[in-house]
Amino acid sequence: MDAGGDALAEWKVDKDRHGGASFGEQWASAIPRFADFAQCLAFLVNRYFVFRFSDPFSHRMRLISWNVNGVRAALKKGLLEFMTRADADVICFQEAKAHPGDVQHIAWPRGYEMIWNPATKKGYSGTITFTREKPKSVSLGIGLRNHDDEGRVITTEFPDFYVINVYQPNSQRGLTRLDYRVKEWDPAFLAFLKKLKKKKPVIFCGDLNVAHTEIDLANPKSNRRNAGFTDEERNNFTALLESGFVDTFREFEKGPNHYSWWSQMANCRARNIGWRVDYFVASDTLRPALKRAYIRPDVSGSDHCPVGLDVA
Repeated sequence: MDAGGDALAEWKVDKDRHGGASFGEQWASAIPRFADFAQCLAFLVNRYFVFRFSDPFSHRMRLISWNVNGVRAALKKGLLEFMTRADADVICFQEAKAHPGDVQHIAWPRGYEMIWNPATKKGYSGTITFTREKPKSVSLGIGLRNHDDEGRVITTEFPDFYVINVYQPNSQRGLTRLDYRVKEWDPAFLAFLKKLKKKKPVIFCGDLNVAHTEIDLANPKSNRRNAGFTDEERNNFTALLESGFVDTFREFEKGPNHYSWWSQMANCRARNIGWRVDYFVASDTLRPALKRAYIRPDVSGSDHCPVGLDVA
């Protein structure tokens, strides 16, 4: 085989070493192996088609979501150590209850871009997204002022999908905010998702403040008509999934007793009397890319625990 053929064969065999390199890096490193311009051109054409038509999810991406119930409080309980150990590409926090100036002295783990969407009201709500890969675009909120003052949504666009960090409104004790949640927020957020989904697939994560089915909380009978387990909230979440999304955790785990939030009363966490209200939800077209979805009840520091998703 001639020099150009040997080089092409080597690229096909040596996938681990070169698979993650950019097109320009592969081309530059291959130049010395070619004997003439024709062989160089053949290699260039080959690599173009490999990059153009290869699986767009050729690299693994790890995503983490956590309602930290106050980022300043969580920092005193090992938040930075968790972030370092998690080694995630994107980390989404909800209920930050802070503004950037409140934690400007913190040495966050290196390598991340930090994106804030604090609530207008001090010490309330708010989201933060950390990302290692620079997003193609970033937007805050869903584009509707009556929903966006509470800092509930950060959207980051990556080459293959959008990642949306969301802290959905709680219907509150006595269901004082149920109408807002199910008649205003849910329809507006679903319309926002559908608009993005027309452009590319969507992954959204966060504290959704709803336990979807009876196996998503320890005591479904006694919690009927409580915030987070009303028929209205559950039906809206069902309608969202039926519009072309999947609850990624349920793609891998069908059984009960998996929770992400526990009341701080009556030793509920130690007894695993909890609710699963923190999710990663993805466009159904991403099903082949879902590699692992999980909950980390071993991680303390908040009344919620982190949840994760690996895509490839």
